Amino acid sequence: MSDQALPTGVATGVGSLPGIDIGEAVRTVFGELPDWPYLPELPARGLGSDMIGRGAALLEGLPVQWWASGWQIADLPGRDARRAADFLERDLDALHEVADTTDGPVRLTAVGPWTLAANLWRRTGGAMIADHGAAADIAASLTEGLRNLATAAQARLPGARLSIQLDEPTLPAALAGRVNTESGLDFYRRAPVEVARDRLRQVVDGVGVPVVVHCCAPDVPLRLLAESGVRAVSLDLTLLDLDDVPAVDAVGEYLDGAYSDGASSNSGGELIAGVVPATGAPGPDLAEPAADLLTGLWNRLGLDPERLPEQVSVSTTCGMAGASPDYARAAMEASREAARRLHG
Repeated sequence: MSDQALPTGVATGVGSLPGIDIGEAVRTVFGELPDWPYLPELPARGLGSDMIGRGAALLEGLPVQWWASGWQIADLPGRDARRAADFLERDLDALHEVADTTDGPVRLTAVGPWTLAANLWRRTGGAMIADHGAAADIAASLTEGLRNLATAAQARLPGARLSIQLDEPTLPAALAGRVNTESGLDFYRRAPVEVARDRLRQVVDGVGVPVVVHCCAPDVPLRLLAESGVRAVSLDLTLLDLDDVPAVDAVGEYLDGAYSDGASSNSGGELIAGVVPATGAPGPDLAEPAADLLTGLWNRLGLDPERLPEQVSVSTTCGMAGASPDYARAAMEASREAARRLHG
């Protein structure tokens, strides 16, 4: 069901880790999550390694700078934008040093176009999401930047099967008109579903590698993501109320392929199931409840158990920047064990 860039029935991760040593972080990920490793983010390094700064530094033709308390469009790249680009270059070099001979799947991560547009300010004030034309510019510029990122990573890992994960925690709020304005007293107008879908489709079609979308917020728009051509969706399943029939049905329809286009309507959607807590204390009891949560959902949906390892991989619920290093390793180990249990 999955291609070589998007394995199933394995453990993976979703983004950030604690610490400031990118070499150590990459070694940890490739050691603990060998079946589907990824390039981690280290926000603790400071400005420019944060999700928005990292994504803004990828933009082609749209210079940015840090101003007062946020990232904004600028005439020329600011010092902090150059720092963000330098962080990313170091990250790619660390990837090369650790895994230059890999011939398996490797996932890159970046902020998605709607979350970036909601957190990147215009020169005249207000977020880029206030102007749907400006949001279109963000999507086009980010597409080019992500294509360049994939090319740079492939040059360092010539045998790797690359994919890109777009982090879109703000997408549900953008669709519902719940993104706060600069004052915090009002909301920006909602992004129409068809506009949000088309912008995401623009990115998905343009980056040159399969795209995964991660969203750790409630009300993830699964139909929109599937219709955008996203190849897999990464969800925090601990937010899903099994008694919420419409929400559970939406997940079931996604897994059944009801939202896919004609070319893939029989295959069903691929899911990265966030079932291991992203923070906590290391312990021996992390894997069992994670696996039970997933199998409980599967049973509630009435899906064939044999399809579980064919459509699902396991991860933490979100990034682990707020976790201790010991817990991060324990969570990766628990993800591996929970993924093993998918196979019966």
